[in-house]
Amino acid sequence: MLKIYNTLSERKEEFVPLEKNKVKIYACGMTVYDKPHIGHARKEVAIDLIVRYFKYLGYETVYVRNFTDIDDKIIERANEREIDIKVLTEENIDAFYKATTALDLVEPDMEPKATEHIVEIVGMIEKLIRNGYAYEAGGSVYFSVKSFNSYGKLSRRNVDDMIAGTRFEVETEKNNPLDFALWKSSKPGEPQWESPWGMGRPGWHIECSAMATKYLGDTFDIHAGGRDLIFPHHENEIAQAEGATGKPFVKYWVHNGFLTVEGEKMSKSLGNFITVEDALKDYHPEVLRYFMLSTHYRTPIDFSIANLRETEKKLYYFYQTLKNLSFFALKANGEEVRNERAQSFINEFKEAMDDDFNSAKVVAAFYGIFKHLNDSLISKKTRPAPEECAGFISVIREAGEVLGVLQRDSVKVLEEIKDIQLQRYSINKDDVENLIYQRNEFRKAKDFEKADGVRDELKNLGISIQDTPDGTEWSFS
Repeated sequence: MLKIYNTLSERKEEFVPLEKNKVKIYACGMTVYDKPHIGHARKEVAIDLIVRYFKYLGYETVYVRNFTDIDDKIIERANEREIDIKVLTEENIDAFYKATTALDLVEPDMEPKATEHIVEIVGMIEKLIRNGYAYEAGGSVYFSVKSFNSYGKLSRRNVDDMIAGTRFEVETEKNNPLDFALWKSSKPGEPQWESPWGMGRPGWHIECSAMATKYLGDTFDIHAGGRDLIFPHHENEIAQAEGATGKPFVKYWVHNGFLTVEGEKMSKSLGNFITVEDALKDYHPEVLRYFMLSTHYRTPIDFSIANLRETEKKLYYFYQTLKNLSFFALKANGEEVRNERAQSFINEFKEAMDDDFNSAKVVAAFYGIFKHLNDSLISKKTRPAPEECAGFISVIREAGEVLGVLQRDSVKVLEEIKDIQLQRYSINKDDVENLIYQRNEFRKAKDFEKADGVRDELKNLGISIQDTPDGTEWSFS
């Protein structure tokens, strides 16, 4: 039985879909004024895990992720760079797609852009005015927070307390300092569209309410996003959607935890702003993905060099084990047997995922099964039969597919990780291969002292070697 932590109720709830065997999911996408950063990656991987698990359970999934391509920050950034807004947004959307491809994210069924849904946005605003939740002032339209009795139910905020702690702006058009813009009257040089209230553009919050209800209906199953969006964005989404339709907006609200960099909040002013593009220069995309999954999605995660290096070692170890396991499974001739240990792993996996998509427990289960396999493969006495080796590969791939890891060719991934490490440490691959060749020549000549000297030289580079029947293999220690 799948249980999901619902931010709205602040507890885990049994998942019961609104439609049998179907789940509708909306995720707040990027505001595309810049390239995607590792905080975006954390959110996207968390949502991807959820979508993948629903597919694994046999649900028909309808997954919508939007792009906010008109916003104050977008206008400001385009002006700074002296380029057209369309050029800026398309550039950053392209960068986002490169990141999602590298991280192997499931493609949404729909990816609506705000600028392509002005008709729906205007229509929802008109409904809010008719229903008494919004008002026009000076060519702009504002949502009246006091008119929506349950405002604050997601973020647990009291409207009267918020008003008491807020100062009115000088010469404001708003009736209340908490009222927020649904439509903004146009300023010179800004993008603008026609509306019943004059030329202008949509506010940020109304975009998601309009697009979500257009593609998923007045009420849908899951709305996902980062914790930073709970207030005001998601709180305002609820007020807008429910004010317009008179129906509950979302059944389950799912929010991922914050990401820090070396223990500090990520920001350009601190010099620790890391784009996905930059992170992929130093680490294999699967390392980044596995790292994001090593912590439960609701728990804060620290993007540190130490944590990433540890993840890299584990993933290399896993693929090395899969490579060895595949060798022993060759004699299975396509047959597979899931023995008690293999089945126990799958049971652990399902139990963890049913507990609010607890990928951290799955990661621990992965480490347990790979340790078991490494200990077992050492000798013929403990080694599983070929059919059992094939069975272990099968359960690892099955669970790995939900996490989006351990699906690639082992030999290729091991080489890719080493190539990235060589580049990161500024070490020439040919130099490593030459040193290994020299050591082997010294060993053939039985000059073990010089051979050990070369081994030490490699060790100083952070490289360990292992002599196998297929030759000398090396990796970073």
